[in-house]
Amino acid sequence: MSDLSIQTEGRGATHLVLLHGWAMHGGVFAPLVEALRDRCTLHVVDLPGHGRSRDSDVPLQPAGCARVIAAQVPPAIWLGWSLGGLYALQATLDFPRDVRGLAMLCASPRFVRGDDWPYAVSPEILQNFGRELGTDYVGTLERFLALEALGSDCAQADLRKLRADTFNDHPPQVRALIEGLAVLENTDLRARLPDLARPSAWIAGRRDRLIPWQAMQWSAGRCGGAFTNIAGGGHAPFIGHTQAVIAALEPLLAGEPA
Repeated sequence: MSDLSIQTEGRGATHLVLLHGWAMHGGVFAPLVEALRDRCTLHVVDLPGHGRSRDSDVPLQPAGCARVIAAQVPPAIWLGWSLGGLYALQATLDFPRDVRGLAMLCASPRFVRGDDWPYAVSPEILQNFGRELGTDYVGTLERFLALEALGSDCAQADLRKLRADTFNDHPPQVRALIEGLAVLENTDLRARLPDLARPSAWIAGRRDRLIPWQAMQWSAGRCGGAFTNIAGGGHAPFIGHTQAVIAALEPLLAGEPA
């Protein structure tokens, strides 16, 4: 089984694992890495089929993938953005000895809308992306990136960064993109939130058009976590609102959970 690529950056006793979103790779976190490298040791993961893990055959299913990542990093705070949040949440639930804190950044325990869950995208949106990947790979990713940037008060800068990270280095495998869409459509960890045994921060972009902020507010209430709503943020607030994201992370970074 091909190993995942996990790049280690920075220095400091506080370890932070960073998990990116669908179609991205760990390089998207450059603003956070630059801001935190003097106080944290950062473990920047490329999920299977993405970035430098493009040829990894580790399955993308959250339980198995979280186990593989946990075996390759020291005990740490795990931060998951978007799709990456499902792996961070899964690891915190399954391996609490290895996860010292959880940060869910524009991520929720369920990504698709249902009769009992209005705070998400419709499953048809994900299904359309899946159908279009086979015939228009670049166009499909462009449309998704535009949706991620939409609403942010610095949408153009967000989109430039997201587009550069997606297309300039190690474009993701179609197989991994389709598998990732299935993970987004089928994963539902809401029922396990009361079992979360580690401190958590749920960080939303108020203008996010993919994951409504109410999803993170609800989730924080279910597990006793802290909720922060970044006023001008879209789906990728760590790009244009880096310091606001760090401020929301501060209680986790400053704490010393056992």
